[in-house]
Amino acid sequence: MGLEERAYSMLVISGGDKFNRALEGFVPSALLPHIQFAGSISEGRRVLNERAFDFVLVNSPLPDGTGVGFAIDVSAAPERVVVLMVKAELHGGVYQKAAPHGVFTLQKPLSRPGMDQALRWMVSAREKLRRVEKKSLSLEEKMAEIRLVNRAKWALINERGMDEPQAHRYIEKLSMDMCVTRGQVARNILGD
Repeated sequence: MGLEERAYSMLVISGGDKFNRALEGFVPSALLPHIQFAGSISEGRRVLNERAFDFVLVNSPLPDGTGVGFAIDVSAAPERVVVLMVKAELHGGVYQKAAPHGVFTLQKPLSRPGMDQALRWMVSAREKLRRVEKKSLSLEEKMAEIRLVNRAKWALINERGMDEPQAHRYIEKLSMDMCVTRGQVARNILGD
């Protein structure tokens, strides 16, 4: 899935107008309407509290700090891909500090092909995160159904004098006979 096929949102935190203008020339036109700029760490935090972004690009240094700690903090949100751009001479140390937290680091200055490759990596990482989110939601839904079925089993045990295996079989049989999920049978039993 490329930048042209899906709309991605990007927050760029940079204190340099020159960098911002250059970045606008680097990114594909499909992404341009979805880019928002912030000039400092504090402004970036405020914007991130207001809305979600797929990508966060931090151009270090910033007027109110290096941006390294900020990038690490921002990367804690599982739905974001964070890239920190630093001067070449600082890259090794910053990479050692930021990489364990899932922050991508890039050396400045960056060429157009380098930025294009970085954007493609960001898309790949975001899509992987999207799949993990989907699996996580699916797992949470399954766990919720299991809890619901267990509550229904306890209701059958308490109200109808069944033991656990009988209650389990009863729910399974109703589920198959009615062609519905065990969760729907449990809701019917509980009167939800």
